[in-house]
Amino acid sequence: MKIILIEDDRKIAEFILKGLQEVGYTTTHVSDGQAALSKLRTEVFDLAIIDLMLPLVDGFTVIEKMRAAKIMIPVIILSAKNSTDDKVRGLHAGGDAYLTKPFSFTELLANIQAQLRRSSIASEPTSITAGDLTMDLLRHKVTRGGRTIELQPREYQLLEYLLRNKTRVVTKTMIMEHVWEYNFDPHTNIVEVRIHNLREKIDKGFDRELIHTVRGVGYVIE
Repeated sequence: MKIILIEDDRKIAEFILKGLQEVGYTTTHVSDGQAALSKLRTEVFDLAIIDLMLPLVDGFTVIEKMRAAKIMIPVIILSAKNSTDDKVRGLHAGGDAYLTKPFSFTELLANIQAQLRRSSIASEPTSITAGDLTMDLLRHKVTRGGRTIELQPREYQLLEYLLRNKTRVVTKTMIMEHVWEYNFDPHTNIVEVRIHNLREKIDKGFDRELIHTVRGVGYVIE
């Protein structure tokens, strides 16, 4: 799952980014409405978290332009304003939930999960499979042959990326860009290390390997 966070308050943004990373969500952060609209028009996200008081283009306008452009992902509004009028305006603009600052991360996470659950039920399967391996996207749970597999957040993101590209070879660069969202030194072995750790959990002890290396190209799950 990929989330865009549109928030100009650095401390709040860092607080949210840290929490989302810990639970395994890939998150892109932008700090003004103009940059947000550019990202939303060129990249695909599963959910948006939008502050209303943004530089350049305010949150209300961002939401309205999203909906006008048929970008129908769930939107969680963040705002220091708690008047009924502001809440109604935000929801009428196209928001799906409204959180008043300050808020707890637990409250935000519950809203994220609820919105993603509703969106998933309406638009896509709630799980991904490869053989006897199943990833439950709503509960963040992975099982193989009926056995629960415990994964670290980054391992979960890596496995989700492989599963969403099932039978397609993905390169080391593609993995770094989509899972880590950084341009690492091409000589780093971080991907190899994470793939090895994932194989230890996904393939070890089972008759059939699911994660395969395509030498000189990348990795594929099938």
